[in-house]
Amino acid sequence: MKTLHRNLAISVALAFAAVSGVAHAQVTLNVISGGSQNMVDYVTDYLGPLFEKQNPGVKVSVVGTGPDDAGSQKMMEKLQAQKNAGLAVWDTDVIVPNQQKTGEMVRDGLLLKYSDSIPTGKYVVSQSAKKALGVNVEGYVMPMFESQTALAYNPSLIKTPPSSYDELRAYVAKNPKSFGYNGLKGGMSGVAFVVGWMYAYGGNAETIQQGPYDAKMSAGWDKAFTDLKAFNQQVIFTPGNAGTLDMLNRGEIAMGPVWVDMFQTWKAEGRLAPNLKLKILSPGMPGQPYYYAIPAKAKNIELAKKFIALATSPEVQAEGIVKRFNWYPGIDANVVKPALDPKTWSLLFVDVTPEDLAKNGKPFPLAPYFKDMREQYEAKVQN
Repeated sequence: MKTLHRNLAISVALAFAAVSGVAHAQVTLNVISGGSQNMVDYVTDYLGPLFEKQNPGVKVSVVGTGPDDAGSQKMMEKLQAQKNAGLAVWDTDVIVPNQQKTGEMVRDGLLLKYSDSIPTGKYVVSQSAKKALGVNVEGYVMPMFESQTALAYNPSLIKTPPSSYDELRAYVAKNPKSFGYNGLKGGMSGVAFVVGWMYAYGGNAETIQQGPYDAKMSAGWDKAFTDLKAFNQQVIFTPGNAGTLDMLNRGEIAMGPVWVDMFQTWKAEGRLAPNLKLKILSPGMPGQPYYYAIPAKAKNIELAKKFIALATSPEVQAEGIVKRFNWYPGIDANVVKPALDPKTWSLLFVDVTPEDLAKNGKPFPLAPYFKDMREQYEAKVQN
C-alpha cells in the first residue's frame, strides 16, 4: 500500500511538473532593429514590456544593428543567408529597417506581405508606405514613424516666413546671411534641403522620387545646381544638424532646415527659444521612415503581426512615438489625435499640420538619382 501511495504521489508530482512546465513555457519574439540606440531602447523599455503584459508567456528580445544603410544591411544579410541555406523557418520575427534596404529586401523575396491582414493596416496613408526609394513595398511594411525636415524660423525676425523655395530665394536675396544650413556633408537636414531644391528646380520630381531611373534626366540638372551655387553665396553654413539649431537659437541666423523631431525635443528640453516655429517649403521637403516588416519565413508570424498591430495602434503611436520621441506617427495623424492631449497635439501639429505633411512631406529620391545628386553637388556646387 505504501508503494502504491508513493507511486501515486510521484505520478501526481510529475503531472504537476508537466502542467507547470506548460504554464511557464515561453515563446520568444525576436526583433532586430536598425536606427539609433533610442529605437532599440524604445522596444526594450516600452513596446516590448507592453506586449509581454498583454501576451503572457511571450518574451520580446530585441537586438540593434545600428543606423543608416549599414545597420539595415546587416539584417538583410542575415535573412539572405538563411534563405540561401534553404531553412524552412528563420530565427527573426520582426525587423525594423530603413527605406533603402527595405526595398532591396522586398525585391529579393525576403519579406512577408502582411499589412492588409492586421487591423491597423487601414490607417497607413503615407506615400513612403507604398514606395521605398522607387521600390513598391505596399503591403510589406508599416511605418514605425515618419521623420520630416522643415524650415525652422524665428518669428521675431521674420514676420511672414517663406512658404516655398521660390519665396525663400527671394527673401535671402534681400536678406543675405539670414538663412543657414549644413550643406551636403554636415548632416541629413542639409541633404534634405538640397533634395527639396532639386524637387523644385530639377524637373520631373515625381520620376526622381518614384522612378524609373534614366541617367539622361540627371544630365539636365545643370541650371538647378548653378542656381544653388549662387544661392550658397548668400547663406551661412552651419556645423551640422545641431549647429543649425544652435545658431538659430542664438539669433545668428533667422531660419534653416531642421529635423522636426530634433527641433521639438530641444524645445521641450528648454534648449530652444519657445517662440521658434516650423514650416515645410513647397513643393516639398523629404522625410524618412523606419518600417516594421516581417521576414518571409518568420517562426512566429501571427505573433509578429500582433506585435506590429500594437506598435501601430493609435494609442501606442500617441504615447510611444509622439510623446516619447516627438516623431510624427507612422499612421494617419488624424487617427492618433483623439489619443493625444491638446497640448501635445498643438506642439507637434499646429505649425505643420497633417494636411501639410500629406501635401509637402516627400520621400528621398530613388537611390540612383540620390547618388547622382550627391555627385553633381560636389562637382558643380562645392568646387
